[in-house]
Amino acid sequence: MSARRLLFLPVLFAAAVPARADDAAAALRAQAAAWDEAIVRKDRAAVENNLHARFFQIDGEGTRHERAEFVASLLDARLQIDPYTVPDLEVRQYGDTALLSGSTRMTGRYDGKPFTSHYRYIDTYVRENGEWRVVAVQITRIAP
Repeated sequence: MSARRLLFLPVLFAAAVPARADDAAAALRAQAAAWDEAIVRKDRAAVENNLHARFFQIDGEGTRHERAEFVASLLDARLQIDPYTVPDLEVRQYGDTALLSGSTRMTGRYDGKPFTSHYRYIDTYVRENGEWRVVAVQITRIAP
């Protein structure tokens, strides 16, 4: 290989890395949006499929909830969540770990009574065997 071609290899490699990172960020955004929709639909299989086996959540009061408790609370028949968006979703990838953070205003009904919740969150995703799964969620309530 000529010296001239060797000079271009770092440029080609550098150009390829952001494309892969952008692809991963786009895939994670789509996966997070699909998960949000599954939560609203109460689609147990889709909700659970996005969760790592060792998943846990830290709620707005600082209480830790394990995977089964988290899923049960989302699928509780008394809870109805309206469709919602995350307008400021940010994805930061660090190898096989990604942090997805944003804020949302959630509305719905619990036991027939309306509720509104405004919070900021961070979801920690890990990639194992080519699949991204949420391993931890932490939320912080935003005061009205």
